[in-house]
Amino acid sequence: MSAESNLHFACKQTAFSEIPIIDVSPLIDGTDPQGVAKQIGEVCEQVGFFYITNHGVPAELVEGMYQATERFFDLPFEAKQRLNVANSGPTVRGYIPTYAENADPENTRDFKEAFDYGAPEEEVSPFFGPNLMPSELPEFKEACEAYHDTMLALARKLVSAIALSLDLPADHFESIHRKPITIQRLLHYPPQAGAASQKDIGIGAHTDYGFLTILSQDSVGGLQVRNSEGEWVSAPPVDGTFIINIGDLVQTLTNGRYSSTVHRVVNTSGAERYSIPFFLDADYDAVIEPLPNCVDEENPATSTPFTCGEYKYSRFVAVYGHLKDAVSA
Repeated sequence: MSAESNLHFACKQTAFSEIPIIDVSPLIDGTDPQGVAKQIGEVCEQVGFFYITNHGVPAELVEGMYQATERFFDLPFEAKQRLNVANSGPTVRGYIPTYAENADPENTRDFKEAFDYGAPEEEVSPFFGPNLMPSELPEFKEACEAYHDTMLALARKLVSAIALSLDLPADHFESIHRKPITIQRLLHYPPQAGAASQKDIGIGAHTDYGFLTILSQDSVGGLQVRNSEGEWVSAPPVDGTFIINIGDLVQTLTNGRYSSTVHRVVNTSGAERYSIPFFLDADYDAVIEPLPNCVDEENPATSTPFTCGEYKYSRFVAVYGHLKDAVSA
């Protein structure tokens, strides 16, 4: 999503200068979920991005996913193109070539290639269905499945903390996460030496459509987050952590109290960069509207109710030609 298209999602972001790190072990082991929730709530109000440490995800699992990711992007272009996202129809999974998707099309082109994976389903519907798998890499499917399941479990823990941070029961959001839309994205950024032009950067300025994102990035770096003063703040790699950011759905649910923060990637390292974001949305038919305890006379509702899947699908139709053709047919 372009930064401009998200202006109707009001927020109260501040002029932060760094991305906080939160130890989430008391949330994971259950010893102090409320304490972790309090920290997450404060950061979501001020920044919308934070690192998590002591999250319980084995380093070997993450490393295995990176190895599979690099092997996939090393395949010949023809092999990757057989898995082009257009071949998945409304499921919108598979390979996305360089420049085929642009987060901020009015200002930049995204100098990256990607592969999208989701929970496998036999029946095809928007965001659900089978995955397109490379026959050349028989181990790829198992690596994706293991990583996806682990990230979904971690995401559910973080969702419970967000609920607690809003003085709601830990299971409050479970009703809209019975069968959530998820996208596990593998990203490859080719080298860009020196100063990147405004026209071609890794990913243009955007916010995330969904509930939250769990990002693993390699040692190269390049992620930048924009504060309320319009300054770009670096979010460099930190060993053993994931970066979490909330998306448009949480900003809407909290009536702008929590920020879906604009971010971008600029890879001027001269090296290959890989990252693996896991996107958690909500159920396709989940109705998203400001929570009652986030609305009062001083803070009237800034958004009318909308359905998660229809909103997300409309954003994808704007990007992918095969979806535009299907809608207009």
